[in-house]
Amino acid sequence: MNILVLQHLAVEHPGIFRDFLRADGITWTTVELDAGEVIPDVDAFDLMLVMGGPQDVWQESEHPWLREEKAAIRRFVVELKRPYLGICLGHQLLAESIGGRVAPAACAEVGMMSLLRTDEGFRDPLLAGFDEPMTVLQWHGAEVAGLPEGATILASSEACRVQAFRWGAHAYGLQFHIEATADTVAEWAAIPTYAASLEAALGADAAERLKSDVDLHLPHLNREASKVYTALMTLARTALSVET
Repeated sequence: MNILVLQHLAVEHPGIFRDFLRADGITWTTVELDAGEVIPDVDAFDLMLVMGGPQDVWQESEHPWLREEKAAIRRFVVELKRPYLGICLGHQLLAESIGGRVAPAACAEVGMMSLLRTDEGFRDPLLAGFDEPMTVLQWHGAEVAGLPEGATILASSEACRVQAFRWGAHAYGLQFHIEATADTVAEWAAIPTYAASLEAALGADAAERLKSDVDLHLPHLNREASKVYTALMTLARTALSVET
């Protein structure tokens, strides 16, 4: 299986998913877009993971590579119809690339928070095994404000209607961070943009308090991530067997 990972910041990588992939003996190709790396021909890949980042989907003037990234996502998801998982910015990029709309959130979400699955979310294999309510790590100031045609909402929160969605049977966006590890908060809090959003949302000493909160929930978060990984790999292997 050939997996393509698109990153927008070195510390926003697949996190715990890297451990799962290594345990399965699977390697992947990482493209660091903010460092000027170029997206290869996506036709060569079976699964695409698109991670978060400090950029916003509408910042094409500041980050011209966003145009190429959106085109690559559209090609992979709409034309090739291959499995896709986008997290945070990757979730928003999926929506915009296939006809949805992303906008600044009315209320930023930062911290450990709860959200609820929709009826379809309970049935969907990616989220079927989660506890209810779901407890997740949030760190975003933009949101999917308009879904692309044919999309199904899988989870919502009071502040953000589109926390998770599926397009077709193969493309998923998650606004929250399912990939968190023990290093996530410290690594992200070292980024000035993230540190500012963290302090604005949670006040002084936010990084230390959030790290303690994430550490408390981490075993649970990693178990939920394992369920997502298993469902995603089942989807990818099934799609690959059909193509071959």
